[in-house]
Amino acid sequence: MFVPTTFHIALLMTILSTICWGSFANTFKGTKNYRFELYYWDYGLGIFLISLLLAFTMGSHAGGPTAFLANLHSADDSNLFYAALGGFIFNIANVLLIAGIEIVGLAVAFPISIGIALVEGVVLSYALQPRGNPILLGLGVAMALLAVILDGKAYGALKTGAQATSRRGVVICVISGLLMGIFAPFVTRAMTRGATLTPYTTAVCLTFGAFLCCFFFNTILMRKPIVGSPVAAADYFRAPASYHALGLLGGAIWGIGGVFNFVAASLTGVAISYAIGQASPMVACLWGVFAWHEFRGANTRAKSYLAAMFVAYALALFLIARAYAG
Repeated sequence: MFVPTTFHIALLMTILSTICWGSFANTFKGTKNYRFELYYWDYGLGIFLISLLLAFTMGSHAGGPTAFLANLHSADDSNLFYAALGGFIFNIANVLLIAGIEIVGLAVAFPISIGIALVEGVVLSYALQPRGNPILLGLGVAMALLAVILDGKAYGALKTGAQATSRRGVVICVISGLLMGIFAPFVTRAMTRGATLTPYTTAVCLTFGAFLCCFFFNTILMRKPIVGSPVAAADYFRAPASYHALGLLGGAIWGIGGVFNFVAASLTGVAISYAIGQASPMVACLWGVFAWHEFRGANTRAKSYLAAMFVAYALALFLIARAYAG
């Protein structure tokens, strides 16, 4: 099993996870008039398949008791359940995040949802696995929370005619963030108590739980959608092959980020690895601003708040990284 041997390698993996987590939604943005409920079937399958692929390659390297299949058989059943449950909860949060992206855009949805998840997930994970300097970690989380507030200010300074819909989108993002922050403690529990899971086994169980959740939560949303009219299952099969490919690619991108984040956590601890990975809103904002022009026509005040948000997230990343050495 491949695991990082130095903090610099672990840090690089968490930064790569940040890029992946902040970039996967571009695949959904790349579809035209395609419902996110349909996109999500391919996305959910994609995260599971890439986790399996990495488990049988990087996670089985050199064999031994930590190889994927060996660990799957030796780990506590309760840890397998906790990782899958974390994935089930994550999936609900992520579906709501993508719904929020459809309503308010990448540059708004990501910072609100993931910013809230960062604070909640780090605090709960650190309580289970207190690794790293709590003061520096706390300051980093505080800066991330400030970034969320600044993003809200930037959004409020925008001129928009869809005010009622936008408020609904923000509420959806807040709920998504609260749920998103819950899955990290389950991962921490699975990787630190009893006969533990390796990061690769954790990723497979988590993404399996997420894919399984699609058959419950996503099916409900197709019948009673957050946005638009109900969606028929037949619409999935009528979609062009390129849309299915984009969904699978989006899942693969997130899945690579997820595996890398869990692998880095084996050295840094889940709280630090998760916190750095959840700086992904900074990446998502860059995509939203420069690729999708979501703040086109914004006034000076909105742009100032947005610039301050990037600075706050950069400081959060620096402080959280320093927390490991401190």
